[in-house]
Amino acid sequence: MTSVDAPSTAPWRDAGLPAGERVEALLAEMTLEEKVAQLGSVWLNPPSAGPGAADEGTAWPGVPATGQEAAAGNTAGNTAGNTAGNVAPLQDRFAQDDVDLDERIRGGIGHLTRVYGTSPVSPAEGAARLRRLQERVVAANRLGIPAIAHEECLTGFATYGATAYPTPLAWAAAFDPALVERMARAIGEDLRSAGVHQGLSPVLDVVRDHRWGRVEETLGEDPYLVGQIGAAYVRGLEGAGIIATLKHFAGYSASRAGRNHAPAGIGPREMADVILPPFETAIREGGARSVMNSYADVDGVPVAADPDLLRRVLRDRWGFDGTVVADYWAVPFLATMHRVAEDEADAGAIALRAGIDVELPDTVCYGARLVERVRAGRVEESLVDEAVRRVLRQKVELGLLDDAPLVPEDAGAADLDGPRNRDLARALAERSVVLLSNPAGVLPLDAGTTARIAVVGPCADDPRTLLGCYAFPNHVLGRFPGHGMGLPVATIRESLASEFPDAELGYARGAEVSGDDTSGIAGAAALAAASDLVLLFVGDRAGLFGDGTSGEGCDAADLRLPGVQPELAEAVLATGTPVVLVVVSGRPYALGAYRDRVAAAVQAFFPGVEGGPAVAGVLSGRVNPSGRLPVQVPASPSVNPSTYLQAPLGLRTDGVSVLDPTPAFPFGHGLSYTAVRYGALTVAAPACPTDGVVQARVTVANDGDRPAEEVVQLYASDPVARVARPVAQLVGFARVALEPGRTAEVVFDVPADAFSYTGPDLRRVVEPGVIELTAGPSAADRPLRAEVLLTGETVVLGADRRLTTPARVEGLSASAEPCFPGP
Repeated sequence: MTSVDAPSTAPWRDAGLPAGERVEALLAEMTLEEKVAQLGSVWLNPPSAGPGAADEGTAWPGVPATGQEAAAGNTAGNTAGNTAGNVAPLQDRFAQDDVDLDERIRGGIGHLTRVYGTSPVSPAEGAARLRRLQERVVAANRLGIPAIAHEECLTGFATYGATAYPTPLAWAAAFDPALVERMARAIGEDLRSAGVHQGLSPVLDVVRDHRWGRVEETLGEDPYLVGQIGAAYVRGLEGAGIIATLKHFAGYSASRAGRNHAPAGIGPREMADVILPPFETAIREGGARSVMNSYADVDGVPVAADPDLLRRVLRDRWGFDGTVVADYWAVPFLATMHRVAEDEADAGAIALRAGIDVELPDTVCYGARLVERVRAGRVEESLVDEAVRRVLRQKVELGLLDDAPLVPEDAGAADLDGPRNRDLARALAERSVVLLSNPAGVLPLDAGTTARIAVVGPCADDPRTLLGCYAFPNHVLGRFPGHGMGLPVATIRESLASEFPDAELGYARGAEVSGDDTSGIAGAAALAAASDLVLLFVGDRAGLFGDGTSGEGCDAADLRLPGVQPELAEAVLATGTPVVLVVVSGRPYALGAYRDRVAAAVQAFFPGVEGGPAVAGVLSGRVNPSGRLPVQVPASPSVNPSTYLQAPLGLRTDGVSVLDPTPAFPFGHGLSYTAVRYGALTVAAPACPTDGVVQARVTVANDGDRPAEEVVQLYASDPVARVARPVAQLVGFARVALEPGRTAEVVFDVPADAFSYTGPDLRRVVEPGVIELTAGPSAADRPLRAEVLLTGETVVLGADRRLTTPARVEGLSASAEPCFPGP
């Protein structure tokens, strides 16, 4: 669709020309106002449909209502004043409902925000809405430039009725990049089929404090694991033609005391060695085309105002040429929250200079305010031009300037919760469940058991406890009563009834996830006392900004189970009936008080719409558990809620401190129903140059009578370095399928770059010296050891450093290759 001033013969519409030429031709035709418009966005924000909402549905500003919206009882406006219904921080303060849509898109717009993901609409209704909006955007600017439509996709396409996959922490627990890539490809194809162009995922924040509410959104506490799983997700999304958005760059997860948006008091070495590597991996090896800034300030400098991170690191050092988009209202936050800007206009100027290309979710500080600053000579127009070039290039790459429908003609016809999606959700859920302990072999339970089983706890029969905070039912539907879940989700209790048809299953909720009501505990304990076995399901219910125990803005004061769940657990344990503890949560909770008292323990990190059958399948043995902990499970709820990446003084130090930070279950831990034996770790050569590759071989055997999938983990230690280094750090992993009685050899080609660190002069170096390699089933259980001597000169690494350790599975007869020089 073109306007009178933008004929189809315009050079920027010639798909045969290189993208750069098309961008420059278009840029040359644009006025300052038109250019700045491309750096803005618009979020048409319908209200909640809770009690007291109007009966008649009316439209978003300028957009006719559709049937389902009318049925929901929407009225014009937004959620202002309804803080509990916010889906972004301080949304009620910033959302705009008093500005006419035509005025907001005059001259064009860069992004349309969450057209599908803001209220419950069917795919067909969402597609019709997006199509009408795009037509209006095109008609409102003389050059006929459409908008990029973006949506959330952290646990799948965040729209009504779309599959809600396991939360990212569960992806990491699966230790399966290939499966995550397949899932992301499916998510991307669903987004693309709906006319969406950009997805606001993945979250690459490395967990530093388990009390932080957004732990569930992360990929764990190890930068290598986060980078590998994150890059796989990016490859899947980008492979489907969707722009992947890495967030939150950078330092967000290091906020003090695990408080959302709190300052991050980390130094440059922690930033370089822990926080930044996953982003670099996802850009260089995943191909991500967009980055979203962190809300936090790092050592006093808000990231949205920090050209060192957004320009020197991201662009100059890594060569990133995609867009940097603001997290929602991060630009006005520079004035209102960080107080580093005088007003909104000043905030916009600071953000643009720092490197923020696009202001999301609404234009507040860019737009007319930025135009005025440029006209007054207070902001260089060249900064506007470079940001607009990046936005326009992505619009060219997406085909938005070609002669093609802006929204696919069959958009809305796709099944967003079809068999393909369900199969992927099921596979990922099953591979993510972690068997923490099973000392007496109580598990697996016989599927034909006739035992009396007490099913107890708030997570047993609530489908929302299976989903993360960005899954649409938890993220949005709380504001729209009457819409249910939007898709079928079997609870764990329902799944247990199918899994154990002959068992006598009794049920008692016992307590809510949160709150102080203890009235149900006595009944739950009585049921437990009259049963042969108790399955106790405790944990979280995800929500936003206090409307949950896990999720954005739902930080925890300590790592006790929420509410009165500890009292429920104690009452059930006091009956003497064997208890299988199943934690369904978004963060690890302290289990030291229960570890030695339960018959077995299982951890499931929000396993998604197929999570109920997955958990039941693990309990019955239909699924042999193969998940591994991407975060350690603490023993104490309050002692050092930190991660496994510790220098010696970060671990237990008898004679130095009386506090013991040793976890109840370590990073990487996970059991199965068979016995896997670690046989040997060998290196191909005793020495290797500092720019070479160390080939390490790990032998594992399945000595049990069940097929297994073992996650073989390779760690490195630097016994003598110029700064304090972690006692062990993951440098490679592989998921290995082992039939009973079979042996396999995992070959890791470890680049010497994996042993690098940031030295006292803040340069990343690989130094000559001894490196100790260890292998095993967890960070605390590394029975195999080998040493390799790095030889040669100290190597200072740059943007071409090698980020991944390739791994492959071979038979024992394969010949070893020698250590070989790097490129």
